[in-house]
Amino acid sequence: MCGRYTLFTPQARLEERFDAPFARDVAPRYNCAPGQELPVLTGETPDEFGFKTWGLIPSWADDDSTSFINARAETVREKRSFAEPFESRRCLVPADGFYEWVDRDGTKQPYRVAYEDDRPFAMAGLWERWTPPTRQTGLGEFGTSGSGETEPIETFTVVTTAPNGVVADLHHRMAVVLAPGEEETWLHGDEAEALELLDPAPDEGWEAYPVSTAVNSPANDAPELVEAVE
Repeated sequence: MCGRYTLFTPQARLEERFDAPFARDVAPRYNCAPGQELPVLTGETPDEFGFKTWGLIPSWADDDSTSFINARAETVREKRSFAEPFESRRCLVPADGFYEWVDRDGTKQPYRVAYEDDRPFAMAGLWERWTPPTRQTGLGEFGTSGSGETEPIETFTVVTTAPNGVVADLHHRMAVVLAPGEEETWLHGDEAEALELLDPAPDEGWEAYPVSTAVNSPANDAPELVEAVE
């Protein structure tokens, strides 16, 4: 799975890399976590990074207790929660690394996985727009109950696949990392074309190294989290 990632590449470099500005300024992030509002680039607005909450809430959900931080590539077309987003609401999730945890003598050791040069990349994502049920606001002026309008909530999930050789020693899944030349197809290609992209990233250029267990808490977000430890 992909449950945490980093995005500390300077904003100007990200905008150049993806040829798209951000809707608002972004600060370096060393511990992006589910439930946080994070930048994504969608096929609906491919010329500007918007912000959505990590943890896809299906459009049919009764409440926001049902959410998915990952979607399996192998079943993304069949699962009710992902079939429609896969067809028409794909997105790019920018990152420059992600974390995986390995069981070492009964303790979980976090590892950061990234390109050796820390270059930014895009993970394949899906997004959804969920409208909370209309809420009752009590008695109106003439003794009738009114209803309050609810704003849609936009969320996303990261698609995962089998691991490449670097990640295989850490976990049995990894995020789908798109090559730069695949990003346009992921956003705008048909389903058959998109399916062709859901394979592990090539091993070349990747590294994995242990980092501080401070990354375990989403409350921690500092440059020290990406430094290698013994």
